[in-house]
Amino acid sequence: MPTVKETFDAMSGRFRADKAAGTSAVIQYDVSGDGGGTWHAVIKDGTCTVKAGSAPSPNLTLQIAAPDWLDMLSGKQSGQMLFMSGKLKVKGDMGLAMKLGSMFQM
Repeated sequence: MPTVKETFDAMSGRFRADKAAGTSAVIQYDVSGDGGGTWHAVIKDGTCTVKAGSAPSPNLTLQIAAPDWLDMLSGKQSGQMLFMSGKLKVKGDMGLAMKLGSMFQM
């Protein structure tokens, strides 16, 4: 199973530009717990760039524990279920959050 850092390192390679047409956004990921950290993704002009650290003014911030993040990416948990159970917290553009899953290949 990949580490949280490895999932972010691979994120831009899993980006689906065709699903993100017209999207210009900054998404911050705050992953808590063992192996966690903060990363942000910039989606602009059909590209996705992922960097470690906080973004100055993200359109969307996701807060999640490291094990839940890995379970979501592996398909063991859905983002929707994690959100409903309070394990995934979303701040900002909820429409963007709903679209996010389709923008990346799992």
